[in-house]
Amino acid sequence: MNITSMKIVAASMLVALIGVAAHAQPSKSIVDAIRPFVENHTIAGAVTLVADKEKVVSLEAVGYADLAAKKPMRQDSLFWIASMTKPVTATAVLMLQDEGKLSVDDPVAKYLPELASLKTVDGKPGKLTLRHLLTHTSGMAETTPQESRTAKKLADLIPFYAQKPLQFEPGAKWQYCQSGINSLGRIIEVVSGQSLPEFFQKRLFDPLGMKDTTFYPTREQLGRLARSYKATAGKLEETPVPYLAGRDPTSHDRYPAANGGLFSTVQDYGRFCRMLLNQGSLDGRQYLKPESVKLMTTIQTGDLKTGFTEGNGWGLGCCVVRKPQGVTAVLSPGTFGHGGAYGTQAWIDPVKKVIYVLMVQRSNLPNSDASDVRKAFQEAAAGKARL
Repeated sequence: MNITSMKIVAASMLVALIGVAAHAQPSKSIVDAIRPFVENHTIAGAVTLVADKEKVVSLEAVGYADLAAKKPMRQDSLFWIASMTKPVTATAVLMLQDEGKLSVDDPVAKYLPELASLKTVDGKPGKLTLRHLLTHTSGMAETTPQESRTAKKLADLIPFYAQKPLQFEPGAKWQYCQSGINSLGRIIEVVSGQSLPEFFQKRLFDPLGMKDTTFYPTREQLGRLARSYKATAGKLEETPVPYLAGRDPTSHDRYPAANGGLFSTVQDYGRFCRMLLNQGSLDGRQYLKPESVKLMTTIQTGDLKTGFTEGNGWGLGCCVVRKPQGVTAVLSPGTFGHGGAYGTQAWIDPVKKVIYVLMVQRSNLPNSDASDVRKAFQEAAAGKARL
């Protein structure tokens, strides 16, 4: 090899090394962005994922899954994802619409006749549609904690909903509504002839390869469950997942909460998000028609004020960023996703074609959708995604 050839090879190696360093640095910056929140006792730990249409770009774990045991957070740690269940439920509804088995503009009473007589407080007829349930514009009242506790299956909830007047005329305003999403879960069961866990498992989780997403974790999965915490006087104290308090998490002796009952990992939920980013398709299989993904992720609530941060509208089962600002500043208009009560977040940017998934378990964040943890993660992850 002559001197010129050696210089060319050396230059090529240098360029390759620089490229590797450039790609490694942003991954470190995500950890660096999250670690201060572990050190100042905002959270015990976190797992983060950044992905594009084809692959995972970054997967990081930082802090602890169990503070008392000093058990490190793992990339496959399991989390209660709470309301991040809602986009999964919406996807299932739209799958049934794609098959011609229902329409989002159908009356709810077509599938749940118990709700046919719902009226507003002032006596006006309800005229509820599935679209109202999907957009949190139904006005349905919620069950009491005791009523929820006695329900063993989704069907048990419906009589409770039927007894309570609508809080406003459907479509008149946006009000976050758990009963509406659980009613959709029951509609999925009625239309498909399967229980909600069965439908999710056979139609979504198994084919998508979401092996750790479930309403009922196994003993092995529970061994990877991140403990949940609340902040008290500057310290973190362990606190149970509310609807599991005093219950065996593996037991099926509770209803599968379509509004917020799933457990999952960042890898699993990342695959679900990649399917939506790819217009309803992943690894050669079509789950939703592209026009159904567009319907789901386009604002359906007009000018109504929606969501838990400024500048958003609501699609079908998910929040849609109308005007990025504050915690959403690094996202593009049209970014869609959902957060969970204990700080979990998943957002899909269809312009930059990037997915951001954050898993933490912190109960009393002032606003989990607007948390500083989410903001710091997305800002660091946006840098990773640009490479």
